[in-house]
Amino acid sequence: MVYLASGAGHFSRFGWVLGYVIGIVIVAVVVALVVPILRLAYSIGREAPKINDALGDAVRHTAPLGALRTTIEHATIIIGGLQRGRARLGG
Repeated sequence: MVYLASGAGHFSRFGWVLGYVIGIVIVAVVVALVVPILRLAYSIGREAPKINDALGDAVRHTAPLGALRTTIEHATIIIGGLQRGRARLGG
């Protein structure tokens, strides 16, 4: 390390001080940027089980809709039978 002479027999440590200040500022900026991201990730992690449970409930509650196609097919067959019966009766 080169010390700059500031007077008779005294050396300046300005370079070291400046380096430490710049380093501290960089660390502070990084912490200021990373901490909110980590807090948000923690918050999302706490909510994830609730979201997963709600999605599971949605799957359970909409499962009967899978049988809707069968219901539509049966209704179509019934309607076809009714139309044939009506035609035979002359209506």
